[in-house]
Amino acid sequence: MKNINIKSALLALTLIGTIVSCDSDYKDETPSIAGIAVANPNFSTLEGAAVQGGVVGVLSNSNPNDPSGHYTVFAPTNDAFARLGLVDAGTLGGLQNDFLTNTLLYHVSNGDLLASKIMNGGTSTSALGVDRRFISRGNDLYINGSKIILTDVNASNGTVHAIDKVMIATGVNIVESAILLKDAKVFKAPELTFLVQAVISSGLASVLADPDNNFTIYAPTDAAFKAAGFATLDDVKNAPQATLQAVLLNHAIVGGKFTSEQTNTTAVTAGGGTLTYSAFLNGTFTVKSNGIATPAKMVIPDIQCSNGIVHVIDTVLLP
Repeated sequence: MKNINIKSALLALTLIGTIVSCDSDYKDETPSIAGIAVANPNFSTLEGAAVQGGVVGVLSNSNPNDPSGHYTVFAPTNDAFARLGLVDAGTLGGLQNDFLTNTLLYHVSNGDLLASKIMNGGTSTSALGVDRRFISRGNDLYINGSKIILTDVNASNGTVHAIDKVMIATGVNIVESAILLKDAKVFKAPELTFLVQAVISSGLASVLADPDNNFTIYAPTDAAFKAAGFATLDDVKNAPQATLQAVLLNHAIVGGKFTSEQTNTTAVTAGGGTLTYSAFLNGTFTVKSNGIATPAKMVIPDIQCSNGIVHVIDTVLLP
């Protein structure tokens, strides 16, 4: 994978909406991505993420990997990072650097992709090598589950669009993605240890890892399992296999969908149960099963895996 200088792109992002006034000699000159703007604090977290991720390259110059010499950057705002609890250098330190670097690359692509060329159902390949897809919902346009809130910021070497949620892709299947989270390969504090044990003990790992299968998975955190009565990992290991299968299948919907693609109020689970969704608000929704009184909230929505989409939730969806 070729290195890309995201840091220099961030210098451009900090200036979106605040084009610097220039001397008369430069009024007609289009600035590069690195020279478009000056110090818009709405992108300070993105800049900090790029510094920590150690991504280097040439985004301030022409792109040598595209005939146009251009890049397109989908830039998460500070509010986008805050939805993941990432607000400063201290909280960014909770991410593994390799994951952070790959996440940044997932927001970059070769060439100019203008808003007029983005169509519902279309795709765009990221610098990470993973495709993103575009979804129209009402009057809004999304890339995966992230709403595009500002388009077509022009630069001499590319185009910048601002988005309201950080995009995440693992590049591996659903089971391997859960293991990455469990083994702290993404967030330094493991989150899905109990879920991974449940998948193994239930005997469903081969189904969820099968590249020919495609699912939307609602993945409860460790705290969610504990609140549901599984106090320790041994409680999960010792639970009847049929019980674990019934619980896990109640978290799986056939067909991987981002939050932006879910327009129905209910969905039938792989186990034959029914999940009920709240209204689509601020890019997410809550999920309720028959066995719980309070709907589950999304902790991390829209994680793209090779065979589906995972949404991390704060409550176990009991059948």
